[in-house]
Amino acid sequence: MAAAAEAAVGGGPGSQSAAQRRLRILSGHLQRSPASRAPEAERLLFPSQCGARGAAERPVASTIPKKRQEILKWNGWGYNDSKFIFNKKGQAEFTGKRYRLSGMVLPVLKEWMEKTLGASLEHKITSRAFLNTSDVPSSIVNEEFLQDLRATKISYSQEAEDRVFRAHGHCLHEIFVLREGMFKRIPDIVIWPGCHDDVIKIVELACKHNLCIIPFGGGTSVSSALECPADERRTIVSLDTSQMNRILWLDEKNLTAHIEAGIIGQDLERQLGESGYCTGHEPDSMEFSSLGGWVATRASGMKKNIYGNIEDLVVHIKMVTPRGVIEKSCQVPRMSTGPDIHHFIMGSEGTLGVVTEVTIKIRPIPEYKKYGSVVFPNFERGVACLREIAKQRCAPASIRLVDNAQFQFGHALKPQVASIFTSFLDGLKKFYITKFKGFDPNELCVATLLFEGDREKVLQHEKQVYDIAAKFGGLAAGEDNGQRGYMLTFVIAYLRDLGLDYYVIGESFETSVPWDRVIDLCRNVKERIVRECKEKGVQFAPFSTCRVTQTYDAGACVYFYFAFNYRGISDPIHVYEQIERAAREEILANGGSLSHHHGVLSNREDDNSPLVSVAPLAQVSEWASCGSSG
Repeated sequence: MAAAAEAAVGGGPGSQSAAQRRLRILSGHLQRSPASRAPEAERLLFPSQCGARGAAERPVASTIPKKRQEILKWNGWGYNDSKFIFNKKGQAEFTGKRYRLSGMVLPVLKEWMEKTLGASLEHKITSRAFLNTSDVPSSIVNEEFLQDLRATKISYSQEAEDRVFRAHGHCLHEIFVLREGMFKRIPDIVIWPGCHDDVIKIVELACKHNLCIIPFGGGTSVSSALECPADERRTIVSLDTSQMNRILWLDEKNLTAHIEAGIIGQDLERQLGESGYCTGHEPDSMEFSSLGGWVATRASGMKKNIYGNIEDLVVHIKMVTPRGVIEKSCQVPRMSTGPDIHHFIMGSEGTLGVVTEVTIKIRPIPEYKKYGSVVFPNFERGVACLREIAKQRCAPASIRLVDNAQFQFGHALKPQVASIFTSFLDGLKKFYITKFKGFDPNELCVATLLFEGDREKVLQHEKQVYDIAAKFGGLAAGEDNGQRGYMLTFVIAYLRDLGLDYYVIGESFETSVPWDRVIDLCRNVKERIVRECKEKGVQFAPFSTCRVTQTYDAGACVYFYFAFNYRGISDPIHVYEQIERAAREEILANGGSLSHHHGVLSNREDDNSPLVSVAPLAQVSEWASCGSSG
């Protein structure tokens, strides 16, 4: 491993002389090449190299401040000003002004929670409103390390709030602990590198003083990747990349951009948008998750059908490890020079090093965008339609199919209608679908669509998709329903906090599965959840639902939600984890994967053994021990 790492970073004298020769050749080409006289617009350079921290080298102002507690919840999801509540009239509403649903009353949600989950406004739990810093474990940092760190002039903090905010992701048990008590172990210090070179210095200091580093991007992990081991006695550093948030260069000729890994999704799209470009990568967490986090977890976005998953977008990765910097020697679309180092980095979840810079593909902002939706008589017809669309390779940017339970859930989140005419039209549509067309309200399901691109091509594409849907009994259900379904993605996570206030715990998990197993897997997993809840003493019927979120030639990604009312259960998190483990066992037994895009790390480590056969792992270990002797 040491020899391989040295070769990767150009550690030997031979590699240095080779690099110098390449530099001389390249310099000659630049002096003679017409490309050197190309219009400046073809490559936009941003003065953001790491050096003396002048005005040009400072981080770009981010939507999420360095002190996250200024606008984010400390024991829940998202912004402080955005949450679901029940007002004085007992009606649900969503506060704030940030989302399409903000400020709206949801007249059906209370009834849905009562009917589906047995929740009651009379049974409410009040979580702690403020973080009591006296409950926070003390910081353990040796003075020699602090002296060395101060000499680097890299920003750091040992304040309790800063440390707690980076001690967790958003697993159910993590949020539950924060609402009820405190973690036994949290990071001892938070360090904010300003650039790649700062990360090198921090990692070198960690090696020198025998410290642990946990990379922190946007804090949206759902695999316990940020949780500190309770028995760890060494100093734990939370390396927060949020101040590494600049676009270092943008190449309009090759449609690539070189970007620091700490930038969060919404800031990345905004900055690229100012130059007329986008990545098109939109995971559900894009408001808060970082580019480095996408790489580290092998992320997928809602519009992957056009733009691809993160592995399709990445051109180049720079990662700092204890043995040096790992990166490829050039930025090209493909190489055939042995195993692809990028595929070791993507999905490594911070275990191998710190991702500092990434070159990704960009696209011009699409000139036209159109939402849509299709209602099907049942889930089986909907899945068959999505399979046919995938087979013909004509999927829109986003196509997602929700089952009936999730359709009813979405209906419960529909805001109050201000217009009598709108209410009449909604009733007319419902009558047409259920009475005239004969769809069973307890069986039908809905697919939401998003088309992007050239206007004429989008309209042709839309007709093709709707024609296929009609062959499976699908009916066009309107553009507004499609847009509302797409936008609900960004507020769904806030609902868990509301549920926790009323004895309801819930979580989501996902899998990828071959097409011929989708229906069986969905049915069997949902039935297993119901069965396990009954066996574990859950007194109320659980909410168990799924949706197909991404499609491929050979299969699909299926997303499950499940929740239950835990009144009467003394240890609800333990019961939940037992049920979730059983659901994952069912997924594996039905031919699905442990995860499609959220990673696994410690939260699912007990389930990893069936996924990779032992012999290849032993072979990889043997290769690694041989270094680069071949």
